[in-house]
Amino acid sequence: MNLPQGILIIIGGSIHLPTESINEHNGEIALTECSEILKRFTQHLPGNNCRIEIIPAASVIPERTGEEYITAFDKLGYDNVGVLDIRQRVDTRKPEYLERIREAEGVLFTGGNQLRLTSILGGTEFLSTLFERYRTEPIVIAGTSAGAMAMSDTMIYGGASHEALLKGEVHFSPGFGLLNDIIIDTHFVKRGRIGRLFQAVASNPASLGIGLGEDTGLLIKDGDIKESIGSGLVIIVDGYSIKYSNFAHIDQGDPISIENLCVHVMVPGDRFILSERRFVHQGQ
Repeated sequence: MNLPQGILIIIGGSIHLPTESINEHNGEIALTECSEILKRFTQHLPGNNCRIEIIPAASVIPERTGEEYITAFDKLGYDNVGVLDIRQRVDTRKPEYLERIREAEGVLFTGGNQLRLTSILGGTEFLSTLFERYRTEPIVIAGTSAGAMAMSDTMIYGGASHEALLKGEVHFSPGFGLLNDIIIDTHFVKRGRIGRLFQAVASNPASLGIGLGEDTGLLIKDGDIKESIGSGLVIIVDGYSIKYSNFAHIDQGDPISIENLCVHVMVPGDRFILSERRFVHQGQ
């Protein structure tokens, strides 16, 4: 099986974008520190002149969202940035959009509503063209918040955190399928969503649960090696060694029991080898 040639970055949301501020002492304009995530995104691009496309289809305010990223990349020295304003499925058929996705060297899916994103883009020539390029070319694809959650084959689209360990309270639908046997959750630490991943993995222990903190991501190379980047934590929930779960025998709304669920906590620089289900800390 051929390994993907592209780089994939899944991000937990709330990326620290660079902004300008005026120094009150000397009046000079200073640039606030940018998240490492956007820096790592640009490091894998072929140069400052390369084409970056922003896809804010998940957002209900796509113009504002797109402009924020155009401004952020401009402050990092990348001004060849455009927004693919896709609001309905028919937009994906525009010849100019298909051409732009064939030419882009970096693509970023913004946050918003993941069901909106998959219902608009799922099964389109636009999306299949992009993902085929990921498999065969050194393109960089990133998704933040909803844009990250949609990358897996099974996608969480709802479920309150405080009821997440009651059967049926977490809701799933198919995602884009770029990552197989993986379920992603975002804004993970701040919104206390670990119970959502516990239920997701208990219902299908073959899947690996990935919880991404805000301004935190996983950089995925060769479709396998995942490095934690950004400023927060990544939580890995692995059900491979589960000895017992009552999930199959209880009714909807009943509490879930799980024995021997494995959890890893990754800080920036830690890695996880998916094919081996192996955690690799910074010192190794």
